[in-house]
Amino acid sequence: MAKPRRGVKFNHRNGSSTSVDGRRSSFSDISEAASEPGSPLKAANGNAASEALETQASEYEKKKQTFITRSIWTFVMIGGFFGAMFAGHIYIIAIVTAIQIVSFKEVIAIANVPSRARRLRFTKALNWYWLATTMYFLYGESVIYYFKHIVLVDKVLLPFATHHRFISFVLYVIGFVFFVASLQAGHYRFQFTQFAWTHMALYLIVVQAHFIMNNVFEGMIWFFLPVSLVICNDIFAYICGITFGRTQLIKLSPKKTVEGFVGAWILTIIFGVGMTNVLMRYKYFICPVNDLGANIFTGLECTPNPVFIPHLYHLPIWFPYVKSFLMAPMQIHILVFGTFASLIAPFGGFFASGLKRTFKIKDFGDSIPGHGGITDRMDCQFIMGFFAYMYYHSFIAVYKVSLGGVIETAITGLTLEEQMELVKGISKHLHNQGVIAEGVLDCLNLAVKRR
Repeated sequence: MAKPRRGVKFNHRNGSSTSVDGRRSSFSDISEAASEPGSPLKAANGNAASEALETQASEYEKKKQTFITRSIWTFVMIGGFFGAMFAGHIYIIAIVTAIQIVSFKEVIAIANVPSRARRLRFTKALNWYWLATTMYFLYGESVIYYFKHIVLVDKVLLPFATHHRFISFVLYVIGFVFFVASLQAGHYRFQFTQFAWTHMALYLIVVQAHFIMNNVFEGMIWFFLPVSLVICNDIFAYICGITFGRTQLIKLSPKKTVEGFVGAWILTIIFGVGMTNVLMRYKYFICPVNDLGANIFTGLECTPNPVFIPHLYHLPIWFPYVKSFLMAPMQIHILVFGTFASLIAPFGGFFASGLKRTFKIKDFGDSIPGHGGITDRMDCQFIMGFFAYMYYHSFIAVYKVSLGGVIETAITGLTLEEQMELVKGISKHLHNQGVIAEGVLDCLNLAVKRR
């Protein structure tokens, strides 16, 4: 017969337990025991409470440090942006180029599997080769288009300019052939995934950023306005959202609200109208780039686009009080820019949010301390810059004969003899206008005859 075991407690459903002496202990007894000094239960609760306080303090310090770092780098980026913009167009182009490269690197890294990439030696090399080839093609197109009056008269650059697209195609074909030759059994899915992912990144980032660079060449206002509209819309959406936001806008971004979305739209248009009214007064912003050495102090000279010149608009005869008003057409176009920045550009951010959720990452990278990656800050800017380029060339740009266009036509469309006759005719015209002396005209005529 088994001996009864002493000191064993049996739990009962009514919450009581039997002690060694046979007396039941209720929950009140346990709580009283916990309140006694030096009891193990009180010590455990005290330790848990202190650990919770330490955790809260640690999280607070972490959030505080993140906020400080984020604020500092925010001001650094703002200062760097305005400094580069006032220093000259070439510095803004350098910033856009750096953003292209870093953003491409961040997006490519998302789908990269380090273990497989190490086994496949040419994976990363091919990614950077595609980037270099694409940038060569896009930058070459821009340089030739905007500076053909310089490129086409240079003996070294002329062959590259006239055969630029074919050279770019050959470079791409070389990369394509090398990719196919590097395919390895057992890694086909990974390699083709990298091929498709790389080309998607090239289109969404590099190609769209290229149009942003072209906006700089067309005039600083076409770069600064779209960028500032997106930034301000993001700020206004945050302020309106936390002030009176109630209705969720989209599941991809749970914190976005319909009220913040609409409120930011109205405030962004007001900001755009006011900012446009200021920028139109300075030729540094409205003139296309004709001198890469220009800055805010030297300025630029040009004939302003008619969109910046105020027009007198007459109202219907039945309209009370005011019969007409003076306004530049740009003030109407900015309504479209502000609407796109408020209603369409944010979907670039939603797209980026969906991409991050797909790969279960918080940020694209850590390029900017406290902010994440460059792509996290530029997700809406790419599509906005693309829109600004398309809208400008569709509704605002004035197409006329340019010096570069005439030189291109003469070089590519005329024979050498016809080009010499053109030089002779222009020289005679300049002599008749008193621009060049008769001796210079005689020298040119002699050169044409010797030819």
